[in-house]
Amino acid sequence: MSSIKGIIFDYGGTIDTDGIHWGELIWEEYQTAGIGVEKSTYRDAYVHGERSLAKAPIIEPTDTFRTLLIKKMALQFGYLRANAPHPTLSKEKEAEVALNCYKRVTDTLEKTRAVVEELSTRYPMVLVTNFYGNMPVVLKEFALSGYFKEIVESSVVGLRKPDPALFALGVKALELEPEEIVVIGDSYRKDIYPSATLGCNTVWLKKVCWAEEPVEPGYAPTAIIDTLTHLPEIIGKL
Repeated sequence: MSSIKGIIFDYGGTIDTDGIHWGELIWEEYQTAGIGVEKSTYRDAYVHGERSLAKAPIIEPTDTFRTLLIKKMALQFGYLRANAPHPTLSKEKEAEVALNCYKRVTDTLEKTRAVVEELSTRYPMVLVTNFYGNMPVVLKEFALSGYFKEIVESSVVGLRKPDPALFALGVKALELEPEEIVVIGDSYRKDIYPSATLGCNTVWLKKVCWAEEPVEPGYAPTAIIDTLTHLPEIIGKL
C-alpha cells in the first residue's frame, strides 16, 4: 500500500505541457511559423521576456492564459526586433505563435486534466508554482478549478522556486508530514531538489528540458516519468 497521503503539483511545464519546458515549446512553434532567428538568439529573447515578467506587474490578476501568451510574445518579439531584426518578425507571426502555443496547451490538457481529476479523488492536492498572479483565472479558464486545496503562487506569496520555503508552504497547507507527500514537477533544480531537501517524495516529469540539470548526491528523485499519464500508477507504488 502506498504511504503517500497528499500531492504537490507544479503547473507550468508540468500540467500544461506534460513535461515540455516552455522555452522549448515556444521554440518549436517559432520553427512551425518559420521565424528566421537562431536558437541562441531566441533563448536570449525568452530569458529577457521571463525576467521582464518577473520584475514588473505586466500580467494582471484578471488576465487569461491567452492574454498572458500575447503579452509574452510581445516581449520576445520586441526584443528580437531590436536586437536581431528579421523579415519574419511580423505582428502576424507574433500572433500566430501565441495562438499555436495556446492550442498546444488546450490539446495537452485534454490528457493531463484527466490525471489531475483522477488523483484529486484519492488525495488532497496543492499547487506550488512560479506564476504571475493570475493562476486562479488560468485554472478556471482550463477547467482545473476545484482540484487543489490551495494555490501557492510565487508572485502572491513573495517567494520563488527554487526556494524550499515555497514548497514548505505547500506542505503546511496539506497538514501532512513531508514523507507523506509527493511533489511532481518538470525541473530538477526548481521542483525536485528543493522539495527533496524538505523530506518530500519526488517524481520528476522529465521529457524536453531547457538545459541539463545534474542530480545532487543524496537527493535523487524518487521516480522519473516522461508523461503524467504514468503518475497514478507510480504514486500507488511509493
